[in-house]
Amino acid sequence: IYADPAKRLELYFRPKDPYCHPVCANRFPTSTMLLRVSRRTKKKQQLDGEEEIQPEVQFEMEILGIVTTVYKFQGMSDFQYLAMHSGPDGKQTSMYDKVLMLKPEKEEFFNRDLPLYIPPPIFSRLDTPIDYFYRPDIQHREGYNNPQVSGENLIGLSRARRPHNAIFVNFDDEEIPTKPLDAAVQNWKKVCTNPVDKKVEEELRKLFEVRPVWSRNAVKANISVHPDKLKLLLPYLAYYMLTGPWRSLWVRFGYDPRKHPEAKIYQVLDFRIRCGMKYGYAATDMPVKAKRSTYNYSLPITVKKQGSHTVSVHDLKQGLGTAGTSGARKSPSSRYKLKESVYIFREGALPPYRQMFYQLCDLNVESLQKIIHRNDGTESECTERDGWCLAKTSDDLRDSMSLMIKQIIRSTRPALFSNTTSSEDGKEQLAYESGEDEDDEEEEEEDFKPSDGSENEMETEILDYV
Repeated sequence: IYADPAKRLELYFRPKDPYCHPVCANRFPTSTMLLRVSRRTKKKQQLDGEEEIQPEVQFEMEILGIVTTVYKFQGMSDFQYLAMHSGPDGKQTSMYDKVLMLKPEKEEFFNRDLPLYIPPPIFSRLDTPIDYFYRPDIQHREGYNNPQVSGENLIGLSRARRPHNAIFVNFDDEEIPTKPLDAAVQNWKKVCTNPVDKKVEEELRKLFEVRPVWSRNAVKANISVHPDKLKLLLPYLAYYMLTGPWRSLWVRFGYDPRKHPEAKIYQVLDFRIRCGMKYGYAATDMPVKAKRSTYNYSLPITVKKQGSHTVSVHDLKQGLGTAGTSGARKSPSSRYKLKESVYIFREGALPPYRQMFYQLCDLNVESLQKIIHRNDGTESECTERDGWCLAKTSDDLRDSMSLMIKQIIRSTRPALFSNTTSSEDGKEQLAYESGEDEDDEEEEEEDFKPSDGSENEMETEILDYV
């Protein structure tokens, strides 16, 4: 707990009880001293006939060290749930010896007839009292009737999402937009007030001239722009494809990839690293870690969440991301840039995430490009599943890429798992190959906080613009 500043110290009143719910302490910096105080009492001899003599008391103090961190229990204790059963006569009977398996048991242990015992699935998510600030009932004029609420909006968010005015297009839509919404234009003009923003706009325009279809990760790897500004800039220059072979991609206004066979190189490939013994390696051998895991789950009250800085329009106008103390270590031209590995697949390198969305033109392997261009010049129909490619082209690409990754993992496995020294070397090599440099990653996290979702999750990007 001490090694991780985000963790809270847990105190269990009954450590041996697995159903005991802890109280948590917050971490605070301090500059105090740890003292050792000794109290010595020296009794004086009392002679016969004399008055009672008080013993002599002496105190000795010694400074043992300086305390820099202290944990304070400031929260309330939650309810405790005991494994007990209440009988017909009201007598409580302990069930710990019946529900806890402390050693390997035989089949009879599991087939016993026991009272139903279901502990609560979760306790309170907060341990500090908060004010809800209930609003008083609104007094309406006579004759006012509340508007009817549809079933779809009966339960919703406490605050409506801020619209970023992106235009969404489905594969079945007949027309494609040729210009942005007026609100998208106004939003970008409102925050585009400094020369750096003008430069970023021109750079993104040039990117769409060279290549009419881009993923957001590919854009972030080619230009340095704050994520909050990119949310406003992309709807100003492109529309978003929801379905079909170009789903989750941004397409230049006026360009319809369904009418251009050469647009097949911009199609998206949903690739996920296969894991399991049938592929030649176990989940524990996977160098690319999963973003989330149920094994590393922490209760909400045991994690101290840091308050995030809310970005306002005023911050964006002041050139957020172009000047500031947090980005003093990096130049504005590369502060928010991602590594090429987030959108380009190269032979001999591992992807940074277990799930990746690649555009076909970003698969920089000759054998993969041969699979993509098998039907060049003979494209006849653009389908929602395969686009301009031959049927099952995506499956063939995934098989080939999985075989490459399997070879990488098996070739590096001895260096990873033989001993500690070679393991560290192997990890550093894999980190370099996949474009993951620990020092750079830490600096990027200090510059800006990414969203809770993965950089390659389509749902996350769509929600940004709904």
